[in-house]
Amino acid sequence: MTFAELHHQDTPLLIANVWDATSALAAQQAGYQALGTSSAAIAAMLGYEDGEAMSFDELLYIVTRIRSVSNLPLSVDVEAGFGSSAYEIAEHLKRLVQTGVVGINLEDSSVVNGVRRLDDALAFSGVLKEIRTRLNAVNHHLFLNIRTDTYLLNHEQALQETLLRGRLYEAAGADGLFVPCLTSEQEIKIISEELNLPLNVMCMPDLPAFGRLKTAGISRISMGNVVHSAMQLKLKNALQLIQSQQSFAGVFVDESARY
Repeated sequence: MTFAELHHQDTPLLIANVWDATSALAAQQAGYQALGTSSAAIAAMLGYEDGEAMSFDELLYIVTRIRSVSNLPLSVDVEAGFGSSAYEIAEHLKRLVQTGVVGINLEDSSVVNGVRRLDDALAFSGVLKEIRTRLNAVNHHLFLNIRTDTYLLNHEQALQETLLRGRLYEAAGADGLFVPCLTSEQEIKIISEELNLPLNVMCMPDLPAFGRLKTAGISRISMGNVVHSAMQLKLKNALQLIQSQQSFAGVFVDESARY
């Protein structure tokens, strides 16, 4: 089954969002069908703020390490593309394809001076169309999962704006639509019925259970950086415990801990 076909199964594709080789191995051993990188988790691991503070070459290196340990289909979060033009972004995507990457997430917002704002929908669609054209010209069949930040940024007409952007992006060559912070079952149903693109949502505290998401029309479910954040909290707690107890005894409470 191809990566695109995984979006048309009987149940939504649950993507394991990873940030390094170790997390990729853990996801593969847990039986996940596909991996996706988390830009926020990778940025945190490297000591950066999220929002393209790291370089594309740093991201590419992490991707190559993930690919070296896992043969699962891998989609890479390229944020806004790490470029100021469709040409630059397409060149980055071509380099990812050369490593074996099968999909990417590209978002329609940009962080400027620490503030994230939606890009103009028509301008972004034009960039997306050119990227698709450039990839097609070299026969690169990359799954373009386009992230719209209408809900994440609390657009005053989030549903209507999502539908508008979804139609534009589909016409420009998108393969999927990712809407982080979308949790309303009613609005999920409307979007999935109105658009022909596989619909992707992300882990949120009030996100419905997977079965209900399937009924609502979801094709793909992402974790974002939530697992990485949970692991970092456990690490922080373990280090604080050693410091407070002045002993390593607490580290070995879990019988599965080994050295």
